[in-house]
Amino acid sequence: MDFKHKNARDSLRCAICGLADAWRSERNMRLHTTMALIAVAAGVWLRLNRTEWLFLFSAIFLVMTMEMLNTSLERVVDLFTRDYHPLAGLAKNAAAGAALLAAIYAMIVGTLLFLPRLLESFNIF
Repeated sequence: MDFKHKNARDSLRCAICGLADAWRSERNMRLHTTMALIAVAAGVWLRLNRTEWLFLFSAIFLVMTMEMLNTSLERVVDLFTRDYHPLAGLAKNAAAGAALLAAIYAMIVGTLLFLPRLLESFNIF
């Protein structure tokens, strides 16, 4: 069976289905989505400038992308073996570690963007 898509619309539909499936099946994807919505709301409230929005959206999309890649790798590994194999475990751990690094980066970006403004807004320091 040929899985290649005939047109861009089919490719886009499959990509959206992949995002929706990850959101439904992956707790971390829902958590990251919630945190991203909170960060965007905070950015609107604190009136981020264009450069700050660029950093914020870069961090959000990096986290979401790494979470999607982590999910993909886990599913491919599971497709090949349900039995424990040390290399499969290492591959899954490495992908999870990459997603964790992206989340840490996003927390650093959020802290650098929001903390000074929040402290200023509440007249702390």
